[in-house]
Amino acid sequence: MSPTPEPAAVETLHEARFLRLCRRGRWEYAERTNAGSAVIVVAVTPEDRILFVEQFREPIQQRSIEMPAGLVGDIDGEESIELAAQRELEEETGWRAERVEFLMMGPSSSGMSTEQIAFVRAHGLTRVGAGGGDVTENITVHEIPRTQAPAWLDAKRREGYSIDPKLYAGLYFVERNPDGSAA
Repeated sequence: MSPTPEPAAVETLHEARFLRLCRRGRWEYAERTNAGSAVIVVAVTPEDRILFVEQFREPIQQRSIEMPAGLVGDIDGEESIELAAQRELEEETGWRAERVEFLMMGPSSSGMSTEQIAFVRAHGLTRVGAGGGDVTENITVHEIPRTQAPAWLDAKRREGYSIDPKLYAGLYFVERNPDGSAA
């Protein structure tokens, strides 16, 4: 394995309200300016249904199927991953988690962005509302039987939906531990 090179100085190419475009040496990449990371919530209802959300995504001009997710600290500054996960789950899906378990964290796109994404597993779900997101969002909630999730996602892909590949990592966590107990 070759040694890690010494990092070059960072040059800011452009800064907007929520993003900064940077260059380090020859490499250009994006940074978020409003949040330190993001969280994806792996949630299975008491009826053994996986929660997915559907929304139109402006950058790709397409409806996308994802797991509930959101930015950490974009509203409350120093918000924890677990609190952001509970907030986003309830806001997007109408389900409240008794607790969330941190699973792992890694880069969303290590060649394009500094953003880190955490996966958490929601436990003790209770329906408290309809979901659908905040006033800036138009989210459709899908509750899909766990055993039918892969086929349902494939059908949605064939219908022309964008399927977030990260949700397959979430499905791995469900199948590895379907009852939601600690691994």
